[in-house]
Amino acid sequence: MLDLFTRHPRSVDETYGQHLAMAWSFAFPMLLGGLACFVHGIFPFLFETTGSRCVKLLYTRIANRGRRPDAELPNWAAFDAVI
Repeated sequence: MLDLFTRHPRSVDETYGQHLAMAWSFAFPMLLGGLACFVHGIFPFLFETTGSRCVKLLYTRIANRGRRPDAELPNWAAFDAVI
């Protein structure tokens, strides 16, 4: 039973607690960004770039997870969507 909780975290070189913290550090910005997008859909003058900024920030974090500090960052010129 314990293996169900530790197999995936081990596969990404994390403990259960580290994996929980990492997952939640993505979950909360995603929830808030989603809420901002929901409000923006109703009131288009509010949170005009919040959703796209959230996506870009989280993409940068996950794309560079486990990389060397001097690794190249994503090219945002190719990703210019505004949500």
